[in-house]
Amino acid sequence: MDYAELATTIRRWGAELGFQQVGIAGTELGADETHLLNWLAAGRHGEMDYMQRHGTRRSRPQELQPGTIRVISVRMDYAPPGIANGWDVIGDASLGYVSRYALGRDYHKLMRNRLQQLADRIAGKTGPFGYRAFVDSAPVLERALARDAGLGWIGKHTCLINRHAGSWFFLGELYTDLPLPLDTAASAHCGTCARCIDICPTQAIVAPYQIDARRCISYLTIELHGSIPLEFRRAIGNRIYGCDDCQLVCPWNKFAQATEEIDFTPRHRLDGATLVDLFSWTEEEFLHRTEGSAIRRIGHERWLRNIAVALGNARGHAAALAALRSRAQHPSALVREHVEWALQQHM
Repeated sequence: MDYAELATTIRRWGAELGFQQVGIAGTELGADETHLLNWLAAGRHGEMDYMQRHGTRRSRPQELQPGTIRVISVRMDYAPPGIANGWDVIGDASLGYVSRYALGRDYHKLMRNRLQQLADRIAGKTGPFGYRAFVDSAPVLERALARDAGLGWIGKHTCLINRHAGSWFFLGELYTDLPLPLDTAASAHCGTCARCIDICPTQAIVAPYQIDARRCISYLTIELHGSIPLEFRRAIGNRIYGCDDCQLVCPWNKFAQATEEIDFTPRHRLDGATLVDLFSWTEEEFLHRTEGSAIRRIGHERWLRNIAVALGNARGHAAALAALRSRAQHPSALVREHVEWALQQHM
């Protein structure tokens, strides 16, 4: 088997399957493991217990999937063309900001299906081989592996940045036992820029390349199950699911490419829907309208919690006040608490 030729063919197949880039990395992640362990020891993962539950399997691919010697890393653009400008939405207190990655269909199944198709094509050429596909579905240091595969560098905001495509893309991996030739790791190009650090509403980027998830709006609105700490509620503004400020401000995203994937097209005008409309969704409507969406994972209760905070930050909007009053007696204590706080902001 000519593995150099196979690697070239894999890249061609990846492009045919809709991946914008394919690279090949090794499994040595010693420095990244140290960084992860220090982050966990500092408690910066908050309630994300899964970050430490698997021990070193996250940073040692061969422990997660025995026999792994290479990782085929792929990326897929997700920013849809023609969506509402992010800063315009954030600047309008009557609208709800949803992170750009969650506007359309959940990417997990879509990318895993494509990775499986890639694996099937490889098997058709090599015969049966050892592999396992991942898309945010297991303990994987995906950004470190993507960096080593040449797909980009890890920026100061800890997102992966590609100098020709910015950072609006998803990552996926095929762990494999094929001895494919390695790509050259990407070099960093953040330089002295600190825009992502300066723009963060809750100052979650505590130092270059260091995130305190407990302060991050994405964590607070998606991962956190209980009450959002009072100290962050005003800073959240109208961000109701995730936060993109550090990517919106990144100068490298002037090179970002719009996705051609129809499944990533915004649903229910989520790129600029009004908070009042979103807050009016019943649980049945929420489940129906978020079917196949990443948003569904937070559930209706936390959806209302997040929007209540945003409505509280929409002071001076009569419709926001009326919407909050309509949920003042909600059965959920979590929702009632945030609605009460929001009503106090209006008073």
